[in-house]
Parts: sequence; structure tokens; C-alpha cells
Amino acid sequence: MKIDTYEFPDDLLYDKDHNWVRIEGDSATIGLTDFGQDLAGEIVFAEVPRVGREIEQGQPFMSLESGKWVGRVKAIVSGKIVETNEEIEWESTIINEDPYGEGWFAKLELSQEPEGLLKASDDELAALIAAEREKYGK
Repeated sequence: MKIDTYEFPDDLLYDKDHNWVRIEGDSATIGLTDFGQDLAGEIVFAEVPRVGREIEQGQPFMSLESGKWVGRVKAIVSGKIVETNEEIEWESTIINEDPYGEGWFAKLELSQEPEGLLKASDDELAALIAAEREKYGK
């Protein structure tokens, strides 16, 4: 589904920090949305978390750096990391080029049901993107 000029795949869930999650049973893959990568600008560095680490929804778990921004990325779900995308440490622009494919951050085993996430079709997500576009001049 498109919201303005940004792609938001229907099979994913989203948070208000511009992260996405693909849930398949008790497994989840997480990353940054198309809109999120556009806000950040060209990502020049990604520090992926270590495998085996427990992460908690809403808490920082990794770092990203772009020409405009340096910051911690908050987890969209809680669980134990079983795989990280080490490729983004060496070629972090993959996040910009393919945020929903090769630019994923980590895969994990869910430890609890995620709360407060949005579907691409939710009016609240469209309103959030519209407000953020106005705020950041996108």
C-alpha cells in the first residue's frame, strides 16, 4: 500500500518510530520503513545487535548514523535475537535501497505479543505520515 509516495507493505506491522515487523508464527523480522530511511537520509553506519540478546519493545537495541542523524533504534517487538543482518554493517546504504528486503535489521523469537502496532491500512498510520511529512518538510 502507498501512503503519499512511500511504500508500506500490507503484510507488515508498523510503529510510530518508523519501524516495521514481519511476524511469522513466533518469529519476527524487523527493519526501518521506506519513510524512516528517507527521513534519516543516506545511512552511513549501522551497528547491529548481537545474536542471543533479549530486546524489549520500545527500548533501544541498535544504532544508526546518517549524514543528518545519529541515534538509537527502538525495538518494535520483544524477543531474543536469533540472526542479525551483518551485511548492513558493511553496506549500510542497503537500508536506503531496499528497506523491506535486504535492508532488514534482525530476526528474533518473539517473547510476547506486540502491542500498539499499526497496519498499513490504518487511518492512524496515514495521519502519522502526513503529520511527519509536514513537520520535516518531506
